[in-house]
Amino acid sequence: MPTISKKGIQMPESPIRKLVPYAEDAKKRGTKVFHLNIGQPDIKTPQVALDAVKNNNITTLSYARSEGSEEYRTKLANYYKNHNINVNVNNIVITTGGSEALLFSIGSITDPGDEIIIPEPFYANYNGFSTASGVTVVPVISSIDNNFALPKIEDFEKLITKKTKAILICNPGNPTGYLYSKEEIEKLKQIVLKHDLYLIADEVYREFTYDGLQHTSILSIEGLEQNAIVIDSVSKRYSMCGARIGCIVSRNEEFIKTAIKFAQARLSPPTYALIASEAALETPQSYFDEVIEEYVERRNTLITELKKIEGIKVANPKGAFYCVVELPVIDSDDFAQWLLEEFSDNNETVMVAPASGFYSTAGEGKKQIRIAYVLNKKDLIRSVEILAKALKQYNS
Repeated sequence: MPTISKKGIQMPESPIRKLVPYAEDAKKRGTKVFHLNIGQPDIKTPQVALDAVKNNNITTLSYARSEGSEEYRTKLANYYKNHNINVNVNNIVITTGGSEALLFSIGSITDPGDEIIIPEPFYANYNGFSTASGVTVVPVISSIDNNFALPKIEDFEKLITKKTKAILICNPGNPTGYLYSKEEIEKLKQIVLKHDLYLIADEVYREFTYDGLQHTSILSIEGLEQNAIVIDSVSKRYSMCGARIGCIVSRNEEFIKTAIKFAQARLSPPTYALIASEAALETPQSYFDEVIEEYVERRNTLITELKKIEGIKVANPKGAFYCVVELPVIDSDDFAQWLLEEFSDNNETVMVAPASGFYSTAGEGKKQIRIAYVLNKKDLIRSVEILAKALKQYNS
């Protein structure tokens, strides 16, 4: 019988999606499932993006340029200028989602056996992208006790070897909602310049910052021109997850030339999605003001309700729309599956994402879950009520 590759065997399952069959079975039994497990916003996609697809007059759906249309990249460069990021059309490569942007970036800067340092917990697919490229993730652990702040620079330095090629952060963070300060970005700048490393920042949640705090892009920091790589996407910004349009942004010309070769190998990003994404750039600021106000209210509601549950610990997110919660359980994977297989309250249950999948250090995050507050406030309150009752029953 033919064998599966080692990297195929090592490819981790998604902690977010692996419980889907159990959720589907619960629904077939007539149980309503509140989805706190996945970052799929319920916010409406801007109408201007939908109309651009609906009302176009294309007669032949042809290939786009491998790096994305010049029109879209030009408008995107203007978008970045409005966010204190001075780049031009040649600094941008359009990708099929932020996931492809990460795959192309890792493929462009690493060889099999190389290492990337990532503060954990981190977006679970970073493990998968690294495995696909034969790269080792070297974690530096951040703690829920200090709201997942950037670990000490000394913690990074002692992990750097000849194989280290980059430090990767998500800002604001998935799954933690942590927002890195300008001072923390400056500390990372010092270490990547000292050791001649790339600094990759996944900035797909740039718009979603709270409590009067501002996002600092690594591309706005002087001195990082040859080291900074930004990963971006329309998925969360415009609630367009299904469009699968992302991009790589960097002023490092050699890196961009290499990334374009990866882009050429997969031909081009999807044409209709490019049309929608270009139109989405016309979305007024009022859209984001309303969305941010809604997420702040949801976050506050969720944190308030969670803190009523005895024995839990919850980080207070300053960005994105996730939070990590530490539960009074031994194994959150088992608890999450039990919620779907065996528990319901008035024929309702919740689906959460076990946090162990957001770590690469064995045994870390076993008591934690990630909650995405992408439901309306009423459903969030009900979800936490269900979670509280479930914990009592599970621990009895």
